[in-house]
Amino acid sequence: MIVSVFLRGWEDLFRPGALKIVGLGVALSLGLFVALYFALLWVMGWVLPDTITLPWIGTVTWLRTAADWATLGLMMFASMFLMVPVASAFTGFFLEDVAELVEKEHYPSLPEVRQLSFLEGLGDTLRFFGVIIVANLLALMIYPFVIPFAPLLFFGMNGYLLGREYFQMASLRRMDRGAARALYERNRATVWATGALMALPLSIPVLNLVVPVVGAAAFTHLFHRLARR
Repeated sequence: MIVSVFLRGWEDLFRPGALKIVGLGVALSLGLFVALYFALLWVMGWVLPDTITLPWIGTVTWLRTAADWATLGLMMFASMFLMVPVASAFTGFFLEDVAELVEKEHYPSLPEVRQLSFLEGLGDTLRFFGVIIVANLLALMIYPFVIPFAPLLFFGMNGYLLGREYFQMASLRRMDRGAARALYERNRATVWATGALMALPLSIPVLNLVVPVVGAAAFTHLFHRLARR
């Protein structure tokens, strides 16, 4: 079951609507980095003078130009490490749309979804990514002390976190929180294993950009299979 729902998730990735969500996440991330770059340039222009006089050197007129190039280099370096998590975070705001695409394609006879309020949905999304980031930062501090077990810690922790949150995202579209929690508790091992499988490509550059979309599709399929039992 676990492998089959993920294979279906990868198939759903190539639907136009799903690829659009991935592209939107990347585009928003690039826009954020560009905005930060120009904001830093503005700060540099406000803080640094046009010219500065140094002892034994005289008047220096290239200080601001050097700072501009240094800022560009800093942003390019930072983007190497931050592009993926930032793009994934932006994509996370559209995971409900992925679930809707999957249900329209594979489960067209379903009734209308249970509508979450904007604040409820925003709160769930922010809480999810906050937990993921904090947990992984804590794990990074532990990894050096348990190097042989670091992969097990990574997949075990992210399997639990990703499984729980993505399954909740899929189930709350069709159930209230109490029923969704009960379904999760009955299938905790299956949900964890699916989350661990989802964590595998997270360590592969570029591929991890599409993991949130594939995961949302896979967990939507998983929810419907478990709910029919």
